[in-house]
Amino acid sequence: MGMDILKPMVALMAWTMVMWVWMYVTRIPAINKMEGRNAPGADVGWTSAKLESALPPSAQWKAHNYNHLHEAPTVFYAVCLVLAVIGQGSGINATIAWIYVGLRVAHSIWQATVNRVMVRFALFTLSMLALIALILHAGMAVFGLV
Repeated sequence: MGMDILKPMVALMAWTMVMWVWMYVTRIPAINKMEGRNAPGADVGWTSAKLESALPPSAQWKAHNYNHLHEAPTVFYAVCLVLAVIGQGSGINATIAWIYVGLRVAHSIWQATVNRVMVRFALFTLSMLALIALILHAGMAVFGLV
């Protein structure tokens, strides 16, 4: 009982791995096209900052989004676990969690393809509102306010 919220949690974890694959499927060919990459030692000590300036922006957008999926979603995972443990992970909370996941997937696709900042920001903001709702529900339940 109250474990339905684990489904959107796992779905977002799976989506994060999709973005990981998409990132490398895009980045590796872009790296292979770089001039001078075959010179001895050319790729020693590369950092994401070096790639940022060397690769086309559209090749970097997937990497940026992959990194974003390790930021706010960590709070999502934690609140989902709290709600599941206290038996509040079904019903409206599971629905809100699915909305969060849908918005994060939409955010990923937008950022990885079109990357217009204001639309990306709107998707992010809507996902944060869903996350805030989950945190409020968890807080009210944990502190006995419901």
